[in-house]
Amino acid sequence: MADSDYESVLCVKPEVHVYRVPPRASNRGYRAAEWQLDQPSWSGRLRITSKGKMAFIKLEDKNSGELFAQAPVDQFPSIAVEGVTDSSRYFVIRVEDESGRRAFIGVGFVDRGDAFDFNVAIQDHFKWVKQQSELAKQAQNPDQGPKLDLGFKEGQTIKLNIANMKKKEGAAGNSKLRPAGPGGLSLLPPPPAGRSPALIPPPGEQLPSCPADSQPTSTANIDAAWSWPQPGGTATASSADIWGEFAKASGSASTQNQQSPGWVQF
Repeated sequence: MADSDYESVLCVKPEVHVYRVPPRASNRGYRAAEWQLDQPSWSGRLRITSKGKMAFIKLEDKNSGELFAQAPVDQFPSIAVEGVTDSSRYFVIRVEDESGRRAFIGVGFVDRGDAFDFNVAIQDHFKWVKQQSELAKQAQNPDQGPKLDLGFKEGQTIKLNIANMKKKEGAAGNSKLRPAGPGGLSLLPPPPAGRSPALIPPPGEQLPSCPADSQPTSTANIDAAWSWPQPGGTATASSADIWGEFAKASGSASTQNQQSPGWVQF
């Protein structure tokens, strides 16, 4: 089934009034004030449908949906649908029966919004029809469409400033690049080497000899004044003499206390 066989609904308005339109005496247009607006000839529902390129304005009964009149519209704007000159809620449409007889009747809406929707629905349909016809022409003749010309016109030139480009490249080459780390991040250089902390040897071991300037002065003086006994070995004569002198000194002190009559021993 072709697309033109489908009938689609464009707009539905539940309440519309139909009026008899007197013959137009001149080309100045229709006026709704000349109609008997308080005595409509018929009231019912309006429905706009489309089938292919054609649009149809159908006046139907509210309850049964029976067709009262139909106005085929092949283009817009045209004499098939015309607005009146004194109001935006009234239109004149050209209805046609099955035998081909035609008549002009007046159609009026209670609300201005309904009249606006009626007018826009017909306009949008014929805009779509125009776009479809233009696309069909382009598909048949694709070479006739506008082409984009990117070439140089006669006598047209361009200017490139290469000197500035070289300067920028030289400045970028002279800058020092930092080594890239994981993830492409630049790494900072390591801090300057500092003095290593003092190490404490385990029991039974000795530290290797270090330069004199790396040891504190107070520690060197203490080591020179005292000869500490080496762990795991016999005491030297000097260390024995030191402790012996201490014992002799204490012994001599006690002897002196016994000999001196002025001292009291506790």
